[in-house]
Amino acid sequence: MAAVEAENGCDFKAHVFSSSSELLEKLHEKWSSVEKKPYPAMYSSIFGGIILDPAMMVIPIDDHMVHRGHGVFDTAIILDGYLYELDVHLDRFLRSAAKARISSPFPRTMLRSILVQLAAASQCKKGTLRYWLSAGPGDFLLSPAGCLTPAFYAVVIADDILQCKEGVNVITSSIPMKPPLFATMKNVNYLPNVLAKMEAEEHGASASIWIDEAGYIAEGPNVNVGFITHDKELILPHFDKILGGCTAKRLLELAPKLVEQGRLKSIKTANLTIEEAKNEAEMMYIGSTLPILPIIKWDEQPIGDGKVGELSMALSDLLWEDMVAGPETQRFRIPYTQ
Repeated sequence: MAAVEAENGCDFKAHVFSSSSELLEKLHEKWSSVEKKPYPAMYSSIFGGIILDPAMMVIPIDDHMVHRGHGVFDTAIILDGYLYELDVHLDRFLRSAAKARISSPFPRTMLRSILVQLAAASQCKKGTLRYWLSAGPGDFLLSPAGCLTPAFYAVVIADDILQCKEGVNVITSSIPMKPPLFATMKNVNYLPNVLAKMEAEEHGASASIWIDEAGYIAEGPNVNVGFITHDKELILPHFDKILGGCTAKRLLELAPKLVEQGRLKSIKTANLTIEEAKNEAEMMYIGSTLPILPIIKWDEQPIGDGKVGELSMALSDLLWEDMVAGPETQRFRIPYTQ
């Protein structure tokens, strides 16, 4: 009987931290043996500044984003000491916040300044800069009325951003996709995305493809999707029911170079059925950290000849060149301090 009680946790006694200093010591234990910190810097409007100690990178449990999912986020790439497409991501971030009925505690210029200062303080040369707006802390009720001030958080995540060159397998997701209101805003409710990713991994695939209620191709769990037809047309799904990917839209601006070279015939957004899409010559995911990830098999059916497509890589090269040596409108040099 004693063994059964122990197994059921009846003998377990939760530790009560008697002081803040004891708790801080416990928090630091996790990071004491980590040589290179994966999160070199965080900003919190709750604390009112930039945090360099990963043990202190926390948000309040009563933040409406934590217990009700009332928050939005976005991400910018840090590559070779530059922020890539910071402004277009920040603009989308504020559009998402407006849809979620979350006001910002700061004007746009100040949000941007905080992000730039955070990137500089992090000393990170490659990685991502992710940031959130929430209704803020206050209570545990459904309504945000008790959240007195919205909260702004941001964190730098060190990562080796590399151009993807290997092809992956995908599946059609059985997880229902978000309705347009939620799919078109970048909010923190990513449970469908997580379940879709887990489903793909359980089937030995990299990720999945969502099909909308009309039977048309939508998007991946956190990326856009594109196709090259046998007539050498670049086709992306319409953005009216899915997230308008910043990288996907930049691709549509850059791809005409391949039309001028005679390598692509045309570029458009259009509806594609799953049958049409599976019979295209090339297929790809499009996203900030990729920037193009070739898809060579879908539901065990090869796409085209089952190899990484030449035009997929040509489009990837266009985006990668833009990321590493593009114009000042796309790349902002981070003013690192010594």
